[in-house]
Amino acid sequence: SKFVNDKWMIKNGFLNDIQEKKPWWWNIKVQKLNLSDPFILLPEVSCQKAIEILQEKGYDQAPVVAESGIILGMVTLSNTLSSVLAGNVEFSDPVTKVTYDQFSKIGLEDSLGKLSCILENDHFAIVVHDQMQFGGNDNSFTKQMVFGVVTAMDLLTFVSRKDKK
Repeated sequence: SKFVNDKWMIKNGFLNDIQEKKPWWWNIKVQKLNLSDPFILLPEVSCQKAIEILQEKGYDQAPVVAESGIILGMVTLSNTLSSVLAGNVEFSDPVTKVTYDQFSKIGLEDSLGKLSCILENDHFAIVVHDQMQFGGNDNSFTKQMVFGVVTAMDLLTFVSRKDKK
């Protein structure tokens, strides 16, 4: 059962640490990764424009975020291209038609150990940070800000550059 699987428990925030002998990088925070600036697409961007932007910027995927700040999902270059070529969507369709709505999020304050557990099953995680916003009527709310997308390659690059010799 996934409820007694330690890696599932860590990924979903129920356990902090279970590994007895952790690698040197296990407790380092995600914010220490050298992530590139956040790059997001708005939901009304067409599939054609998304393909052009991803190719021009050299990205394989990008989060799709509503103007309100709600993270709608992830769009990947390969899924968008294959969906268009298969005739499932048109170039003019909004990118939301090819957006994956199942994705993992990780916070800037979370550990690389937790990230490692997420990346064992997922190709990427969206790096988020909760920001408290206050309105004029004494109302406040928390908004998640996207700080980027992290992949196993990002983690591997960090570990190999700083690897203890």
